[in-house]
Amino acid sequence: MMKHIQNLGKALILPVACLPICGLLMGIGYFLCPAAMQGGNVTGTAPLIGLFLVKAGSALIDHIALLFVIGVGMGMSKDNNGTGALASLASWLMITTLLSTDFVKTIMPAVAKNANSVLAFDKIENPFIGILAGIIGAVCYNKFKDTQLPDWLSFFSGKRCVAIVAGVTSIIVSVVLLFIWPLVFGGLISLGEWISGLGAVGVGIYGFLNRLLIPTGLHHALNNVFWFDTIGIGDLTNFWAGKTSSDVAWSLGEYMSGFFPCMMFGIPGAALAMIHCAKDNRKKAAIGLVASAAICSFVCGVTEPFEFGFMFLAPGLYVLYAALYGIFGVITTLIGFRAGFCFSAGATDLIFSSSLPAANNTWMIIPLGLAAFATFYISFKVAILKFNLKTPGREDEDEITDETKTILANNDFTEIARIILEGVGGKDNVENIDNCITRLRLVIKNNELVDDKIIKSSGITGVIHPDKKNLQVVIGTKVDFVTEEFRKLCK
Repeated sequence: MMKHIQNLGKALILPVACLPICGLLMGIGYFLCPAAMQGGNVTGTAPLIGLFLVKAGSALIDHIALLFVIGVGMGMSKDNNGTGALASLASWLMITTLLSTDFVKTIMPAVAKNANSVLAFDKIENPFIGILAGIIGAVCYNKFKDTQLPDWLSFFSGKRCVAIVAGVTSIIVSVVLLFIWPLVFGGLISLGEWISGLGAVGVGIYGFLNRLLIPTGLHHALNNVFWFDTIGIGDLTNFWAGKTSSDVAWSLGEYMSGFFPCMMFGIPGAALAMIHCAKDNRKKAAIGLVASAAICSFVCGVTEPFEFGFMFLAPGLYVLYAALYGIFGVITTLIGFRAGFCFSAGATDLIFSSSLPAANNTWMIIPLGLAAFATFYISFKVAILKFNLKTPGREDEDEITDETKTILANNDFTEIARIILEGVGGKDNVENIDNCITRLRLVIKNNELVDDKIIKSSGITGVIHPDKKNLQVVIGTKVDFVTEEFRKLCK
């Protein structure tokens, strides 16, 4: 089960990676054309260019569910085959058509008498259903891509039968959802209302759970409840649509704002604490592991290189890390700091979202950031030293190999790939090669041939063994280059 959850988390990164361009285009667009969100006539060259950019960015934001369909369908398919994405699209079209409000009212007139049920089917084109359709397409591909049919049906053998099976599966799923979806939707409404009804405390609970679920990938499901219009909240979509708190039933942006001080300043503070706590002969190695991750988090809000660098080494510290997000979620809500993001809470999104109507007191990122830096630094340093946690640079000596092989900082991707390949037992021990934003993901034949010490000597952040067949090498944002070289070596 954990393997499938982790694969889903990896696949969800694909569509999420499409969102930075939305923030860039819409941020510039709203700056050039305030009328796009505030109303009024659009005249002049600059405003017209701005309106054009806003529409280009919103094209992806408005269809985020469809991005999930394709991203999950391809990302969870073996070899990332596009057939899985096509089958997922077929599943999405079938489910959303069969569960559209007008059609449901036709076959079940009683639905029209229940306001919550009508609302549930009005919202059927949402990221949750997109993820479900993606899973259906990918699972059907993985199970039926090699199916051999009788000669008279041989045209539909193999990959050609995948979309057909996905369609039949989607019909069955649609029948189940016809009765289950209103109940699930009602549960989501209750969850959202419960947390949103708690005010600042609810925001804190959400922030804590958001980070705590990162290792499983389930944080994406939680995000959909609050960021997108799955149950009528849509903090992200409403923020970037140019609305204000007067247009919604909550303080717009509160479910995003608390991440900014943590990702921009908190993570650098925690990284500095790790460096200061590292052993004298390991400080340079610690700097190489966490400094670039901190910069990446500050600039664009990508936190995986930092988080996966210690979450398995010191899980208790990771819980503290998640709790700090909850605390700053409460603080930002109470003091009225409001900012939004399309991708993540880095400096780039902060700059571009600051011109939106819902943005408020963005100057407070400086005092908030300083407070976050100090809080994360002190909390991490105290916890690391008090409990002797094995954060980067504090590993036991017998767990460390030759540090002279730590060449990641030199961008010698071929050498890094060669060392990793040696550590996994050679190319004959590799069944499949894949990667996400920060990790090289391998399916191996014999786990006993894997030597973590050799792999870590390449200068990578860490090695994760989800099970005996799967291996994840945490590299960072340069993983694409290492993966390409790794593929060449395996040919």
